[in-house]
Amino acid sequence: MPDTLSQTFSALADPTRRAMLARLSKGRANVSDLARPFLREMSLPAVTKHLKVLEKAGLVTKTREAQRRPCALNSRPLKDAAAWMEHYRQFWEESLDRLDAYLKTVTAKQKAQGKKRGRQS
Repeated sequence: MPDTLSQTFSALADPTRRAMLARLSKGRANVSDLARPFLREMSLPAVTKHLKVLEKAGLVTKTREAQRRPCALNSRPLKDAAAWMEHYRQFWEESLDRLDAYLKTVTAKQKAQGKKRGRQS
C-alpha cells in the first residue's frame, strides 16, 4: 500500500506543482492551459511529468474528451494532509500555552522576590 501522505507532501514540495493546483482550484483546465505559464522555463514533457506526479498523488484527475485532456483538482489528499497537520498544530499550541503559563508564574515569582528585597533594604 503506498504512503499517500508522503506522496501528497512530495507532490506539494515543488512550486510548479503547487501553481498547477492553485490554477485547478479555480476549476477544470486542459493540460495545455496548465502548461502555458511554464513553457518559457520548461518543455511540455517536463510539465507533463509534473502533472503525472500530481496524478499519482491523487491530487489531480485527468480525463479524455475527444482530443482534450481536462484536469480537475481532487481535494481529498489535501484534506488528509491538513488533518495530519492539525494534530501537530494542536500539540504545539497546547505546549506553547503551557510554556506561557509557566513563564507567567516564574515572572510573578521574580517580581514578588524583587519587592521583598526592596522592603528588606
